[in-house]
Amino acid sequence: MAQGKLRPDSVAALDGLLFDGMTIMSGGFGLCGIPQALIDAIRDSGVRELTVISNNAGIDGAGLGILLETRQIAKMISSYVGENKLFEEQYLSGELELEFNPQGTLAERIRAGGAGIPAFFTRTGVGTIVAEGKEVRHFDGTDYVMERALTADLAIVHAHRGDTEGNLAYRKTARNFNPMMATAARVTVAEVEILVEPGAIDPDHIHTPGIHVDRLVPVPDAPRRIEQRTVRTRQKEPA
Repeated sequence: MAQGKLRPDSVAALDGLLFDGMTIMSGGFGLCGIPQALIDAIRDSGVRELTVISNNAGIDGAGLGILLETRQIAKMISSYVGENKLFEEQYLSGELELEFNPQGTLAERIRAGGAGIPAFFTRTGVGTIVAEGKEVRHFDGTDYVMERALTADLAIVHAHRGDTEGNLAYRKTARNFNPMMATAARVTVAEVEILVEPGAIDPDHIHTPGIHVDRLVPVPDAPRRIEQRTVRTRQKEPA
């Protein structure tokens, strides 16, 4: 396998990038589009005192939940954490720090970090605990709270298709947080389900240009887990 940006496995993809106390952005939405192979490699590395920026904390036994099990995460910057009982236990006991964000605010903080915008004002959270300790300004008759941009030492993302130059395309819900995180970190590592040669992806279908991606690892057998499986009985067709 040619070197370049391509690495043979997730351990090699993260080689030399991990250190105690670092900040990591982890893509995905729920269990959709999460970089599970890279999360597994972070667990196996033993790196600790991590600050992790992610929409959610995974669930017990999957996603970022496995890093909670090993007590490797010291702080989460998230918007939805309700599916993980271990997260609840660690937070309520004071073992885990949480910086809670409205979901749109979290997305914009990451996007702003990637765009080089240090801060922005939003109406979301004004008059609530979200705004405590933050600057509030009055614009055109309305109060807005200032939110700081987010950046990280490392972003780990999961793409459906990618080429060897790092151009990525995400599938459906996985497109929510992965693209903006890929722009907002010092180093971005992507795991890719379908790896193709440059030119095989229509330029109009590329969501993350390869300039933002430093390393790639193929994950052709990436698991697809359903966070909450809900089914109903199929009604019989009328005779």
